[in-house]
Amino acid sequence: MPFDKDLQSIQEMRDAVSRAKEAQQKYLSFSQEQVDDIVKQVAEAAYAKSLELAQMAVEETGMGLVEHKKIKNEVGSMDVYESIKDEKTVGIIGEDRVKKVTEIAYPFGVVAGIIPTTNPTSTAIFKTLISLKTRNAIVVSPHPRAVNCTVEALKICHDAAVKAGAPEGLVGWISNPSMAATNELIKHRDIDVILATGGGGLVRAAYSSGKPAYGVGPGNVPVYIEKSAKVSQAVSMIVDSKSFDNGTICATEQAIVVDRNIQQMVMRELKNNGAYILNEEEKAAMEKIISPALGKLNPHIVGQHAVKIAGLAGITVPEDTRVLIAEETRVGKHIPFSIEKLSPIFALYTADSYGEAKDYCLKLLHLGGRGHSLSLHTTNDDVAKEMAIEMPVSRMMVNTLSSIGAVGATTGLKPSLTLGCGSFGGNITSDNVSARHLINIKRMAYGIKEPSIPKVSPSVPIQENDARENQEVDEIVEQVLKQVPQNNMNPEKIAEMVNQVIKKYQLQ
Repeated sequence: MPFDKDLQSIQEMRDAVSRAKEAQQKYLSFSQEQVDDIVKQVAEAAYAKSLELAQMAVEETGMGLVEHKKIKNEVGSMDVYESIKDEKTVGIIGEDRVKKVTEIAYPFGVVAGIIPTTNPTSTAIFKTLISLKTRNAIVVSPHPRAVNCTVEALKICHDAAVKAGAPEGLVGWISNPSMAATNELIKHRDIDVILATGGGGLVRAAYSSGKPAYGVGPGNVPVYIEKSAKVSQAVSMIVDSKSFDNGTICATEQAIVVDRNIQQMVMRELKNNGAYILNEEEKAAMEKIISPALGKLNPHIVGQHAVKIAGLAGITVPEDTRVLIAEETRVGKHIPFSIEKLSPIFALYTADSYGEAKDYCLKLLHLGGRGHSLSLHTTNDDVAKEMAIEMPVSRMMVNTLSSIGAVGATTGLKPSLTLGCGSFGGNITSDNVSARHLINIKRMAYGIKEPSIPKVSPSVPIQENDARENQEVDEIVEQVLKQVPQNNMNPEKIAEMVNQVIKKYQLQ
């Protein structure tokens, strides 16, 4: 009798975790040089297969563009490698000779990796590299709609690692994933930390698993074109960014906010860059496609071409259309154009003042992007600094493509496919997650200060002291009375004895 699919998936997961734990125990003895060589070999092997993996991902998921997924695979492999290759992650990683403190790295153990359908191969490569760099093992749960391409990426990484000397099983996966197996994976006793990239439900499950977890939040990213911006350059970047891999990166711009005095220039440049501006009737039709059930994104538009999405709404647009845009004034879960769309669709808000522009940005972020990212185009550094201080985001990209700028492709940010949202978004970190997040650090500290500890004499509690004094007085009085003959009560003699008692009592 064949096993139930969920049971097969769970057993496969358990076997993978068991092999990973055993391999990781062996990996603990590897030197920094050995680890670095393995990571380099894995990065190069994945990079060499960037195009092949991109083709597999587009074919299997039906999302995005091959050329763009290839770039994401390259960022997830060699860009990530270049950013971590010189980091110390084994043994002594820091010494403060003045304070006499030595820092020593040690790994978490076995990492559970949750992979999304939007960026499957690049995220799998990235999470494998940062795990191996830190002497962790990793077991991955792919998205059910991206199993083949994700597993192929992991096989490439595993085989390259083993060829470079790593233990078999250090990189593991579930080839028949199920929600039951994923839930058991993140709660498995031998899993030590979770890297969760995916839907809100999975991220919440990771946080409630009882394990340390790095999760990410949604990215309803506003892009503000401020009146001092170089409009032609800004619009070109925004359309390039929004159409990159058909909008599947969570840091992609979702809504344009523009100052009114440059709005007409922006609209003209948008059309020049392949944007189609929807009229009111077309906008109404598109709203039903974006969100058939109000507040819920239609998964069938995620990562699709603008022309295809327009067709779903019964709208005919030019074949070279890259993005679809509708003017909007409202923000809310029931306003389809204002939610995160993960596709080449924009809302455009026109602000009458700088204050109104900031208000639009805040409303969009509060709707579903708190803690993630914001994009700004300006030549005014004061505006940039003020926005950076006031906006509840973890990263702000200025005068660049938000989608790939946030992951480190066009900025100095750490290359990463897992972008933390900090406390604004309910995450433990606001960083671009990387290797340093997968090591613990223990510290050896020598004494360098002479303590001055006051000497304290033992004291007798007040109640006990009072009892002792009363007892002594009674004893003295008793002695005095014994000296006085009962038939000879001389007042002077008694007074003298009483005085002696009083003097002795006062000296206590």
